[in-house]
Amino acid sequence: MAHRKNGIIITIDGPSGAGKSTVAQIVAEKLGLLYIDTGAMYRAVALLVARSSINTDNDEGLERLLRTSTIKIDRNSNNNVKVLLNNEDVSDKIRRPEISRLSSYLATKRVVRNRLKVIQMDMGTKGNIVAEGRDMGTYVFPHADFKFYLDASLNERARRRWVQLNASGSRLGLHEIKSEIEQRDIQDKERSESPLHPARNAVIIDTTKLSTDEVVEIILSEVNN
Repeated sequence: MAHRKNGIIITIDGPSGAGKSTVAQIVAEKLGLLYIDTGAMYRAVALLVARSSINTDNDEGLERLLRTSTIKIDRNSNNNVKVLLNNEDVSDKIRRPEISRLSSYLATKRVVRNRLKVIQMDMGTKGNIVAEGRDMGTYVFPHADFKFYLDASLNERARRRWVQLNASGSRLGLHEIKSEIEQRDIQDKERSESPLHPARNAVIIDTTKLSTDEVVEIILSEVNN
């Protein structure tokens, strides 16, 4: 495995429902690296904004709110990732559909992306991380040692999210979830700030017909070789 002076950096990007989070967590665990769930950080910002009285188009207000708040990624006693917003564990609260929708809009805001980029880069200062998101290999860690881009068909991504949400008690229909993911894709790919696309030198993996273990194996093989 190739190592940089300050430790290895692996980025895993891709659209909603491509399987990034699960794969990135397993890869990080197998390689003994820190897993950074940047999507959860954007959801934490959405929860922060939802709890405030700030207008989402008030950039100065958003910047002030972010500057006076803390967002951290940590692990609980079961070694699962937890998200801390001003030292409060909000891991479950940020998974609500309305928070996810708000995070998608806030991710188009330069002030939000710039602030989180600083936090993310600071977390990666010493390397030894697996950073998962939508712009890790393109904008946040352009000099990462290994870059991966996971994708899957819209139908499969919607099915996966439907299963995930139903397991947590949601009763959203498959058609509604598919429509939301499709809209999220448009926002992510067409936004002016750090749009979603594979890094020039990323390994692109279509996960539509692959199991999680198979995707993990492909990534580990690339890294170890």
